[in-house]
Amino acid sequence: MIIKNVSLETVCGITSKLPDNSFPEVAFAGKSNVGKSSLINALMNRKALARTSGQPGKTQTINYYNINDAIYFVDLPGYGYARVSEKVKAQWGRMIENYLHQSKTLKQVFLLLDIRHAPSENDRIMYDWILRNGFRPIIIATKLDKIKRSQLQKQLGLIRSTLNMGEDTVIVPFSAESKQGREKIYEILDKILEENV
Repeated sequence: MIIKNVSLETVCGITSKLPDNSFPEVAFAGKSNVGKSSLINALMNRKALARTSGQPGKTQTINYYNINDAIYFVDLPGYGYARVSEKVKAQWGRMIENYLHQSKTLKQVFLLLDIRHAPSENDRIMYDWILRNGFRPIIIATKLDKIKRSQLQKQLGLIRSTLNMGEDTVIVPFSAESKQGREKIYEILDKILEENV
């Protein structure tokens, strides 16, 4: 996949109606501090189009990035952030669930998990939600540069066993620092585009 042009096209808040897009959509879900914006920026070859922040919970809207007038990257609100009220957390949860239910062109959900830790209760809930909505998530195990190479298989095994995943579930280890894993994600995106020509 060669990224020629990118624009943040639509931003949906809690009360917004979701856009009726004709291009396929791929959604990115993950905990607030898992590196979602860093991944999206790395995929788009942009330094800061998706806002990264030392303060988790920055993405409080559903953001649609138009890529090459061919596909949308949909950045979902980060979940599980401790410093917002239960009411706000519930609203974010409803936004994500509505999106999974209502998007007519959603083709794939990428679920980001921090490779250093076992998936949390919130991660498990999100994984189950995605499955219940009829999607088979592709797992992106972020922060790969933060572990030793010798720990990789152990950490991937921990993710699989905690979420009770089948062996056929795709996990892509990814580093925002070195961009390791980016080509594999591009291959997945190319396949989605080929299937939707």
